[in-house]
Amino acid sequence: MAPFITELTAPDGYKVSVNTGLFINNEFVAGGSTIESVNPATGKVLATVQAAEAEQVDLAVDAAHKAFYGGWKTSSPRERSRLMHKLADLIELHGEDLVHLESMDNGKPLNDSRMTDISVFTAQLRYFAGYSDKVHGKVIETEGKLSYTVHEPMGVCAGIIPWNGPLAMLSWKIAPAIATANTVVIKTSELTPLSALKFAELVKEAGFPPGVINIITGYGRITGEALSRHMKVSKIAFTGSTATGRAIMKASAETNLKKVTLELGGKSPNIIFDDVENLDEVVFWSHLGIFFNAGQVCCAGSRIYVQEGIYDQFIEKFKALTLSKKVGDPFQDDTYQGPLISETQFNRVMGYIDIGKKEGATCYLGGNRVGDTGYFVEPTIFTDVTENMRIMKEEIFGPVVVVAKFKDVEDVVAKANDTTYGLAASVFTSNITRAITVSNALEAGSIWVNCYHAASENTPFGGYKQSGIGRENGEYALENYTQVKAIKINIGI
Repeated sequence: MAPFITELTAPDGYKVSVNTGLFINNEFVAGGSTIESVNPATGKVLATVQAAEAEQVDLAVDAAHKAFYGGWKTSSPRERSRLMHKLADLIELHGEDLVHLESMDNGKPLNDSRMTDISVFTAQLRYFAGYSDKVHGKVIETEGKLSYTVHEPMGVCAGIIPWNGPLAMLSWKIAPAIATANTVVIKTSELTPLSALKFAELVKEAGFPPGVINIITGYGRITGEALSRHMKVSKIAFTGSTATGRAIMKASAETNLKKVTLELGGKSPNIIFDDVENLDEVVFWSHLGIFFNAGQVCCAGSRIYVQEGIYDQFIEKFKALTLSKKVGDPFQDDTYQGPLISETQFNRVMGYIDIGKKEGATCYLGGNRVGDTGYFVEPTIFTDVTENMRIMKEEIFGPVVVVAKFKDVEDVVAKANDTTYGLAASVFTSNITRAITVSNALEAGSIWVNCYHAASENTPFGGYKQSGIGRENGEYALENYTQVKAIKINIGI
């Protein structure tokens, strides 16, 4: 184990160690190659981690398969719940280790990691731990026969998590799976493996049997492809781009038709009516909706529609609030926005800013790089946009927002729904009838009224259209990790 230990010191002086091997069968082992993890705030290498290739994917899946049939499938709900609560306790105990690694590896401001990541992870574990003994079938009335159903685990479940929220997305994939007696193989993003690997140490400490939870790192085209096509993987959950989601579905179709859930891209509309009573509150939520995590959020409110009567007032307040927020070192207490994840993403976002300018939109605020170290971009606001512009249609995944006017309900609903995506939307109004009417008309999986980014462990989350298939979180998530068996007994013999 010792050769894979990396000691790191955060910019605030906090020291943390992490095992950078592949976590398979409760041990850290070597991969087939290595990957360098880079700090996006500096552009410098943080650590070198072991990367899984096809051989190591086989080892991880075989370990999960053996654990499933070796006792986890028939484990008691009470025992699964106990282990999940123990794991949540350990996450809280080692929270500072986890959030420091998250902020170094991902670039998210440390205060954001502290406020959200640990609480999200533990809430997920404790919520689904409570469901361990509440997954029931039913008895069905049939003449002359006893008919009933049971809900059984799928088996080995793979989870492929993104780089924008490593800890949160890890919890979304693991908690419902192990609560329902599945085993898991998680592939981290090659860009942000460190917090998940630290979490892996806690899995063993909590007492989970070997093979129940396995965590590996690797490139999508190698590790992700191998998981997507593996014949012993019964279910795969993916969060990421729509293009990759299609590739995973194709791989499943061409192999064993594994069950697939996808949480994909978005171009979410944020609709603001002129009857709102507190415009400052609306500006606060709208700013959070797009600039949280530097806009690197699948459900970011990247299209803001403001009713004509309050447009000028809104845009002035929105600009003022945006200018008051600091972009910089994630470890400074007053930092609101950190860097983008990588040079590739930086170039992509700057490219879209250039596209917006060339298409004739007004760059009302921002549009430039911040500093000359790391991958920082100014929060950018575009106005004078039209519905056919690329910055209005395509997911940018950065701190870039378009702000447009609308006339009435019919006008804004048509504009909001004119997209290939349907992950989330928000409605700001003081009229409850309007709130319900517009929410019902919007084609999106989550509608937030008078707030934004209000996802929680007990509420389903997922997309319409090309934003995904299936739901995560809440009771609905359990459907993705179980299969229904019908049993019919002839009681007349």
